[in-house]
This record gives sequence, structure tokens and C-alpha cells, in this order.
Amino acid sequence: MKLENKKQQVAGLKHFLGRMLRYLLFCFLLIVFSIVIGVLGYHFIGGLNGIDSFHMACMILTGMGPVVEMQNNAAKLFSSFYALYSGVAFLSITAVFFAPIVHRVLHILQVETAED
Repeated sequence: MKLENKKQQVAGLKHFLGRMLRYLLFCFLLIVFSIVIGVLGYHFIGGLNGIDSFHMACMILTGMGPVVEMQNNAAKLFSSFYALYSGVAFLSITAVFFAPIVHRVLHILQVETAED
């Protein structure tokens, strides 16, 4: 997803909204991918049912913390690594979402005009 440089004009609103929609879709896919990893892990490794696995994955991914205590070592290890992954994923997804917004603001401030 190429962005314009400071020598190019600021993208129009329609183009910017299309870019935001693409970035939002990418963020949504990352969130779904992360939740699927958590649900499968908590279901098969942690022994939780489907809805509890989804609940646990969502709570960990958003940084709210675990809901159910894991009973075996494999489940505890999965939960630990998923929590580490979730912290990085949450920050990365946030950065991806805000990247076009920050770029647009900085581009507006830095764009060269014909008078320069």
C-alpha cells in the first residue's frame, strides 16, 4: 500500500477514505486471525468449550486478562505465549490502523507548494 511522498499533492478525500477502508479491512483480518489462533488453542490445548475459548481469546487479545485458570502445563504455556503474541498483535494492529491518519496529517504539514 504505497503512500504519496512529500513532493506529491495530498490525496483527495475519496482516495483517503478508500485507503482507510483497505487498512481497516487488513486490521479486521489480523484481529480475526488472532482470535482464531486463541480459540483453537484454548479449545484443543486448554480444554475449554467453544464459547469459553472465544471469550478467553478476546479477553487476552484486548489486554483484559484471563478469565479461566488453565489446568495443565501445556495450556499454561499456550496461554503465556498467546498473551505475549496478543500484546504485540494489539500494538501492531493499532499502528496499522493509525498509519494512514498520521501519514495524512504529517503530509499536510510537509507538502511542498508551488511557491516553495
